[in-house]
Parts: sequence; C-alpha cells; structure tokens
Amino acid sequence: MSAAIANALETRIVCEPVTEDDLEAVLAIERRLYPYPWTYGNFRDSIRSGYQCVLYRVDGDLAAYAVATIAAGEAHLLNLSVAQHYQRRGHGRRLLEHIIGLARLHYVRLMYLEVRPSNVAARRLYAERGFARVGVRRDYYPGATGREDALVLSLDL
Repeated sequence: MSAAIANALETRIVCEPVTEDDLEAVLAIERRLYPYPWTYGNFRDSIRSGYQCVLYRVDGDLAAYAVATIAAGEAHLLNLSVAQHYQRRGHGRRLLEHIIGLARLHYVRLMYLEVRPSNVAARRLYAERGFARVGVRRDYYPGATGREDALVLSLDL
C-alpha cells in the first residue's frame, strides 16, 4: 500500500453540533473566506434557535461548517463553508451529504439554498448534486460595487 493511500485511510472525519464555544474558530474561517461574513450573532442566534449547525472536523481540525433550518417538510441551507486549505478535496461535498442526511431524518422533501452567481465552485458542487435553479433574489448579497443577486436552488429529497 502506498503512503498516500495509507494516509487517506487514516483520516478521521467527524461531524458534530456547533456550540457557542466553537464560534470563535468558526468566525476565524468565515472572516478569511468572505468579504461580508456572518457575524457572531448570526451564528449564536442560529444555535439558540435550534437550527442544524454542524462542524466538520478532519483529524480534529475544524475544516468546514454548515447551518440549515428544517421545518414543515423543507430545509434551507443557509451557510456551508470550507476552510481554504481544505477546499477542492471533497469535504464540501461530504458535508453537504451530511446535511442532506439530517434533512431526510426529519422527513424533508425539499431543500433550498441561495448562492452567488460569482461563486462558481459552489454552483458546480450544487449542480453536481442535483440542485436546480428555481429563482433569483435580486440584490441579495452585499458587494464591493453594489449588491449581487442570489440564485435560488432547490433539491427534491
């Protein structure tokens, strides 16, 4: 067995609920990824409201996180972010599958999300998973030169 295969087999991936104690680490990633990041209050309120807030760890290191609401047979993925040094390794895809699995456990039939048209990597991930465009939210995201629309995507579960 090659060293690369042996290392890949030893990688330990854990998904666990986010607590308020985790928020500084989450915010450190959020702030590095986005010019207009979620705030401490956004994450804290999501936890306190009972949203599905998930940490994704690789060998104990925080690699990604996600926040989703689940209610009335629908899920809404609000945030799915992967730390830069873990991107393009399949971690976003695995975390997305975990969130979809949580939604199915709650008998969700439809999942929604918004994504920036300029976020090509995220759009590709969602398209490959079967999300389809169902609408546009005009001027949804803040931007350096004004506001950017959001593409609204959905997935039948």
